[in-house]
Amino acid sequence: MNINATLIGQAIWFALFVFFCMKFVWPPISRALDERKQKIAEGLSAADRAERDLELAQEKASANLKDAKDKASEIIEQANRRANQIVEEAKDQARTEGERLIAKAQSEIDQEINRAREELRKEVSALALSGAEKVLAREVNRDSHKQLLDELAAQL
Repeated sequence: MNINATLIGQAIWFALFVFFCMKFVWPPISRALDERKQKIAEGLSAADRAERDLELAQEKASANLKDAKDKASEIIEQANRRANQIVEEAKDQARTEGERLIAKAQSEIDQEINRAREELRKEVSALALSGAEKVLAREVNRDSHKQLLDELAAQL
């Protein structure tokens, strides 16, 4: 055998094999590699988008949480102000009621004092009349001298 013919035959078969592979085998492999490359690129871009979306969602959640805390503190502050206002209103009402009760009691005391004075005047006038009767040793007509007795009572 001739080594040159073998080498040339192997080179021809190798060239035919390379041509066959480039014509029928390489395009599907290349297409599969391109599709895989595209899927990987899409997956990476989807992962990047998902990461950005996650960051945005976390920022939004943080902002919502901050807003909720602010609203909660505002509601608590309003509740405290309303509670203080209710306490002040209750104090004012109690003060007003106390002043009213004091005024009513003072009025009742004044009425009792006036009644006691009137009673005392009547008793003094009766005693004065009784004393005058005894001094004069005669009977004084009460009805006829009523005006005089009332004037005396008013002066006392």
